[in-house]
Amino acid sequence: MVVSVTLGLSVDGLTIRAALIVGLAIAALLLTGWRKPARAEPRSPRAVRTRSTSGVVVDHVDTPLYHRPGIVRRLLAAAASGGIGVLIGVLTAIVAAFTVAFAVIWMTNLLQQ
Repeated sequence: MVVSVTLGLSVDGLTIRAALIVGLAIAALLLTGWRKPARAEPRSPRAVRTRSTSGVVVDHVDTPLYHRPGIVRRLLAAAASGGIGVLIGVLTAIVAAFTVAFAVIWMTNLLQQ
């Protein structure tokens, strides 16, 4: 199959390729669902099995009642979550800045050619 460069870079060509990929993905999903049931069917027993009558002894123990953490622990948790939020924001800003800088440099080089 020969594809011209203009078809590969045009909006029409990209739309046709995207539609083809979507169509193939839907066909794959339909074929997968057709061959394998969504819910497992129980297997019929081939022989009659008897369950053993012996069991396991379980101790029932009451759980301790819930009590709220102290004010110091809650303040530390709030400060830590705020610090993590600031750290994630700083890292996201750094990645975004590098991405924008790379895009500007790349576009500038394209214009200079």
